[in-house]
Amino acid sequence: MTVGRGLLGGRYRPLTDEEVRKIHLASLKVLAEVGVEVNLPEARKLFRDASAEVDEVSRVVKINRDLVEHLVNKAPSVVNLCGRPESGDLDCKIGGKAVYMGTGGTALNVQDPGSQDSRRAQLADVMNMARLVDALDNIHFYMLNVYPNELPAEDVDVNRFGAALNRTRKHVMGGVYTIEGVRNVIKMAEIIAGSPDKLRERPFISMVTCSISPFKLDESYSQLAMEVARHRIPVVVPAEPLCGATAPVTLAGNLVVQNVDTLTGVMLTQLVSPGTPVLYGCISSISDLRDMKYLSGAVEMGLMNAASAQMAQFYNLPLYSTAGMSDSKVNDAQAGYESAITNVMVALAGGNLVHDAAGFLEFCMTASYDKLVIDNEIIGMVMRAVKGIRVNDETLAFELLKETGPGGNFVSTRHTRRHMRSEQYHPHLSDREDRAKWYAAGGKDARTRATEKAREILESEPQPYIPREIRERIKSEIPGLRSFIME
Repeated sequence: MTVGRGLLGGRYRPLTDEEVRKIHLASLKVLAEVGVEVNLPEARKLFRDASAEVDEVSRVVKINRDLVEHLVNKAPSVVNLCGRPESGDLDCKIGGKAVYMGTGGTALNVQDPGSQDSRRAQLADVMNMARLVDALDNIHFYMLNVYPNELPAEDVDVNRFGAALNRTRKHVMGGVYTIEGVRNVIKMAEIIAGSPDKLRERPFISMVTCSISPFKLDESYSQLAMEVARHRIPVVVPAEPLCGATAPVTLAGNLVVQNVDTLTGVMLTQLVSPGTPVLYGCISSISDLRDMKYLSGAVEMGLMNAASAQMAQFYNLPLYSTAGMSDSKVNDAQAGYESAITNVMVALAGGNLVHDAAGFLEFCMTASYDKLVIDNEIIGMVMRAVKGIRVNDETLAFELLKETGPGGNFVSTRHTRRHMRSEQYHPHLSDREDRAKWYAAGGKDARTRATEKAREILESEPQPYIPREIRERIKSEIPGLRSFIME
């Protein structure tokens, strides 16, 4: 059973309204009194021309409250991240409290079906991961989740996006690495769409550019964010402050750093091109204070990302949030409970686009084929929780209760038949048979069943989603493209 996409969350609120306001006010004080280091001269000029206070020696930009509110208000409250074809069935309408869940990026390693080891990711893995995402109904979008280690950096962008677009109809989002790569990806998408205007009307790609916590926009990512904004392609400007490392150890202090950093990215995109579709972004987590490594499966990550959903809702901005990862090295119980806990927290809070929700192990370093299948099941259950409980005359069923009376049963009633598929989530992967039937079917655990499902998908005939004549045109016009990804 596919539960649905874009269901409304927001029932879980780790912050009170007053606490949201306090984080907002503390963020405004940081922006006005501490400032943000902006290392790209062109970006500093944009802020200076907008009346921000700029120190060219320290490269620190201080932004008063009026300017912050003016620029943030220019950003759209809803961003459409479209799928293909144009039926709209695969679109993600990001904003408000609507929830969509998908993969994340970018892992350097992959774990093959049935394996407990990892290896370096290759371009073929980008395609194969896209095939799984395309086949797994509860995964709503494909954020490019692995890095093709065999490619030179200048060829990564166009090959990752090209490999994905030819193997999934779902929306494709990805981090970008070079200005020329951004331009080539956009050109390729325009060719697939049929024209630049058609791509802007229904953008089936989006891009991610990061700030550096605390309070820093570096030259490279600023250039990338500005380039994407000039083309008016949807862009995410996330921050990743880590408690006790690049942010205070307190969760509230981390949320202030997170809020300042991503709002600065939002403001930069609006200075470049007012109205650019931009997502407020949160990747906050904690560090292991024993050795300062990043932790991805911590419950505190879920808390902060759920709180960031409230902050994005406060600013009326669409949100790119994070959940669903695990620090386990294999698909064991730890991987299951860490992924499930953070996914359900952020989804119930109304995190709009929940990335990393499927497929990640080992501190976000490894993308697992089997875990994509397992997380597809987890997401289905999470979205059923987001759907909540319908309470109306039909579901209260008073007339049925009156008719059936004491000691009756409801097994064969029309009411049961009418609602049994919509009220209950029916899993694809979980085993709900008795022990005898489970043994008769091989006595397989969930990881084994996930391996079989992943292999079944990967062993099927690949389906290209870009028409042959368009693939030939792309190969002839886009430099650096590995031709086999267009086959």
